[in-house]
Amino acid sequence: MRQHGKLEYGGHAAPQRTCVGCRVRTAKSELLRLVLIEDHLVPDLRGRLSGRGASLHPSLSCLELAERRRAFPRAFRVPGPLDVSHVRAHLEGESRNVM
Repeated sequence: MRQHGKLEYGGHAAPQRTCVGCRVRTAKSELLRLVLIEDHLVPDLRGRLSGRGASLHPSLSCLELAERRRAFPRAFRVPGPLDVSHVRAHLEGESRNVM
């Protein structure tokens, strides 16, 4: 039987979230939580910042897809485009560390 809102992950039930870029549901621990501070999207690395959050796979391709789809204003329920420069810088920094 399928559990609602949870995904079997490593033998344990884990919370499940949807990436705003690719729209794939996966374990919360595999996604990057983003919060809106004024008009800037900021990565919430510890998951402790207050306010509405949106989840994104930590990859530039999902970020670009979310921008093309204009998913961030819908996810945060605000009008107009949002500044994603902090998120982009964080993801580019991670991709440089991997190589």
